[in-house]
Amino acid sequence: MLPTDCRRTLGKLSALIGHTPLLELCYTHDGVPGRIFAKCEQMNLTGSIKDRMALSILDHAYREGLIQPDDTIIEVTSGNTGIAFAALGAALGHRVEIYMPDWMSRERVDIIRSYGATVVPVTREAGGFVGALRLVDELADTRSHVFLPLQFANQANVDAHRLGTGVELTQQLASEGLRPDAFVAGVGTGGTIMGVGLHLRKTHPLARVHPVEPAESPVLSTGCKVGTHRIQGISDEFIPAIVDLSLLDRPIPVSDGDSILMAQKLAASLGLAVGISSGCNFLAALAVQKELGPNSIVATVFSDDNKKYLSTGLLQSEPLRDHYLSPGVQLKSLRVIAAPRPA
Repeated sequence: MLPTDCRRTLGKLSALIGHTPLLELCYTHDGVPGRIFAKCEQMNLTGSIKDRMALSILDHAYREGLIQPDDTIIEVTSGNTGIAFAALGAALGHRVEIYMPDWMSRERVDIIRSYGATVVPVTREAGGFVGALRLVDELADTRSHVFLPLQFANQANVDAHRLGTGVELTQQLASEGLRPDAFVAGVGTGGTIMGVGLHLRKTHPLARVHPVEPAESPVLSTGCKVGTHRIQGISDEFIPAIVDLSLLDRPIPVSDGDSILMAQKLAASLGLAVGISSGCNFLAALAVQKELGPNSIVATVFSDDNKKYLSTGLLQSEPLRDHYLSPGVQLKSLRVIAAPRPA
């Protein structure tokens, strides 16, 4: 049974999470016009799409009796998930401990700490992301009153997007008389691509569903950790348990430098202060649209805002490469399609 005060708090939080606008971005690429649709996920409570997953996991855990009011929430994250659990945990009265690789941006660490959470950095020598997962597993065996969200294996992560993001997207497109031909999204935990993908497989079975990965670190394509990249929040050294590649179309590779340039262009041309992965997602959507044709309806997500990347390459000069798509992009206009509010 969900405690009354928790139910009230979760209800208030749900009013601040999800139901984000859908953006129609009109552009030309090498003179050819097109448009991409993107869910504006930086509008969520803490500025990222991870709020959806954190709320879904905590709501499910309370309803199933998996978490108690005095439990400490402990999670491994590259940043945005930690911020989401720190904020929601504070609202619900939980202590929160976040284990994260020590090469993530300083802003992410500071924001997590601003919510009163503890950050435990894990070095590359200690195993990086995989090492952090191992440390938390060992910790759970020795401590009581601990709740592990296990975002990489938790079906409630997928459900947040199957029942939320995906439904909103198709409803917003339908309000314009449109049907999706493809959806693309970078893979961190895989919750977004799997959840939206499962919804589309049911409602629009002909639509393509492409995961996106850094060209410099193609973990999805190779099945193992390879290379390094600068798109924080995706390609975390392994394929998450909730990702079933057999249900998805082929991964789309995007260079991290191209992603940085595209994110810079979205801010400078349209005033959309988004993170590097949003630039990556836009370029993946553009690549798929070039295959399907300029009139195809291709959608993605802008996963977060740029405030967590001010000390990274996002604000530095990035050299152009011959194979980059972003130099040929001219952003022409922006239109907002509001999300229907729940009854």
